[in-house]
Amino acid sequence: MGGNSSKLQSEPEPTKKTDANEMMEQPWREVTWNTEERKKLMREIAAYYPQLNSVPQFRVLFVGPVGVGKSSFFNSVKSVFRGYVITQAIAGSDYTSVTKQYKTYRVKNGEDGKNLPIIFCDTMGLEEKQGDGLDIDDVPNIVKGHVPEDYQFNAAGPMEPTSPGYIKNTSFKDEIHCFVFIIEAPKIEILPDSMLEKLKAIRRKTNKLGLPQLVILTKVDEVCPSLQKNVSDVYRSTAVEKKMQITAERLGIPLSNIVPVKNYCSELELKENVDILILLALRQILRFGESYLDNFQSGKIAMVD
Repeated sequence: MGGNSSKLQSEPEPTKKTDANEMMEQPWREVTWNTEERKKLMREIAAYYPQLNSVPQFRVLFVGPVGVGKSSFFNSVKSVFRGYVITQAIAGSDYTSVTKQYKTYRVKNGEDGKNLPIIFCDTMGLEEKQGDGLDIDDVPNIVKGHVPEDYQFNAAGPMEPTSPGYIKNTSFKDEIHCFVFIIEAPKIEILPDSMLEKLKAIRRKTNKLGLPQLVILTKVDEVCPSLQKNVSDVYRSTAVEKKMQITAERLGIPLSNIVPVKNYCSELELKENVDILILLALRQILRFGESYLDNFQSGKIAMVD
């Protein structure tokens, strides 16, 4: 009898596994998923303009580890406004950064041919090893407008005031008005400590410059397989919510500053719900840029250590 009692007490409780497809009854962010909402977002973004005459377009800097989908996001935005899947920025997966130069991209609205009120600024990807990938000391140079178009990044060291092409006299319109981290949802939990420290170091630098920071979490369909069929369930997915919570904790960024997206990678045709998710991220970028201009005008840009 005693042996049976001991056996019962020592048996472990069965482990409860969370289904990657598990969905909440109600979404934790409300989004309207229909054609009219897609058109409304496109009109709102196309009609947006900076509330500062000296700034014709918001300049937004995108930074992230190699292969996270920076270029794919630019191409996805362009595809939405062109009306079909298209590639402008070179995208791909590699062990080293596909982007070697400082590049800027503009997107035209397919309806009227006018540029959207945003300039995408692309950098060399971050790499784990010190001395590889984007030098984080180049970030302030880019933010302040000192780095020229097509500048060839040098992983061995940042651009200096004596470097060829260094722009000494800059204006506010040439500076960065919003900072975006691009992170892969499936890999946030396994980001190496060295990469996480680089991201945090960049965050500290941008904090000191008073820049608003947004995180775009890519490849959310890979953490929740059901989203491959219907991405409109993204805010009902427990797996996606968990990834966003982990991202907030690991980077020290508020959950409200994190938006999930699915980029166009293998598709040949646009999908309405994918478009809406991309447009919501783009609108949030514009709103963050506008808040930065508001602070600039009032002289209250916060410098945070």
